[in-house]
Amino acid sequence: QVRLVESGGGLVQAGGSLRLSCTASGRTFDTYAVGWFRQASGKEREFVAAISRASLSTYYADSVKGRFTISRNDDENTYYLQMNNLKPEDAAVYYCTTSQYYANYVQTPHNRDLELWGQGTLVTVSS
Repeated sequence: QVRLVESGGGLVQAGGSLRLSCTASGRTFDTYAVGWFRQASGKEREFVAAISRASLSTYYADSVKGRFTISRNDDENTYYLQMNNLKPEDAAVYYCTTSQYYANYVQTPHNRDLELWGQGTLVTVSS
């Protein structure tokens, strides 16, 4: 069974940091782009960040640019989202995804033709 499993969420104070991980199993995604999305309570799911295959390119939502860093380790089939200087508005369930095409993340609506989603990990930020 092909799966993405996120981890690393938790409770953090505003200004703090968390590193989310997403581990793939059942197949490798080294030729795929990987993206992170989030959904806050009562809000629509929104794009956060994406990374192309071989880490050639990254792309961020304006709301997280300069604070979040996306990375990947294809040897371990694991993808990361380093989140620094967290704000209360960053609180959400965070999901990782895969896509054959990096452009699917860059071009609006940022979520077209994404092949796989994880179950999400909850990030809570206290003010």
